[in-house]
Amino acid sequence: MSMLLQTNHYEVKFLVAGESGLIVEFGAGISPQINALVQQLSKMITERKIAGVWEVVPTYRSLAVYFDPLCITRSVLTGQIKHLLAKMEPRETTAVSAKIIYIPVCYGGVFGPDLEYVARYTGLSTAEVIRVHTAEPYLVYMLGFAPGFPYLGGVPEQLMVPRKEKPLAKVPVGSVGIAGNQTGLYPVETSGEWWLIGRTPVKAFMPQAQQPFLVAPGDYIHFVRISIDEYFAIRREIAAGQYSPRISQQ
Repeated sequence: MSMLLQTNHYEVKFLVAGESGLIVEFGAGISPQINALVQQLSKMITERKIAGVWEVVPTYRSLAVYFDPLCITRSVLTGQIKHLLAKMEPRETTAVSAKIIYIPVCYGGVFGPDLEYVARYTGLSTAEVIRVHTAEPYLVYMLGFAPGFPYLGGVPEQLMVPRKEKPLAKVPVGSVGIAGNQTGLYPVETSGEWWLIGRTPVKAFMPQAQQPFLVAPGDYIHFVRISIDEYFAIRREIAAGQYSPRISQQ
């Protein structure tokens, strides 16, 4: 079951996700503009504190809204979301302040065993791969796959490589990888099929912390190259509770 809503600026589709889920979908493509609409709606629903809504989960191009059907009906919730959608504007006409988190990465060697493969595949030198990868911040479209795993879009075309045909059984915590037009870092040890080009000592998932995730959808990550000595120095600071990544606003 689905319902289509046409506004002045975009087309929205409402999809049923079980008895307690509602999906609000903005188009079929993946772009910063569409994701900005997802983030706007997520923020508006959260700030409005609609009774019966217990969680909103933003993705690339849609927002999942989970609710208690004993507290609010699907039709009432849909009506309230339509009201919020009518107030939304495209990102181009809305001033949005984004947080940039600078993540130090030691590239190559044992920390980035696939760096040389990516260089060969793309025709770049390893130094050029690192330079391009650290040139611009990446938008955090969504978190998923593993706790705190940020899906980052916007990888330059010259760095695109297909996913591995055979996934690794164990990818070390902090590994930074590339696959297709995406890049990201692994907050926990897990299997993975991305090409690993470096590793960060920074913890992106801290289950015991009041805020367990380092980044949130709508933030940006800017990777910064560090030496192996700097990697271990930062790791010691983290162990001593004396390190916080640099953060700025754009």
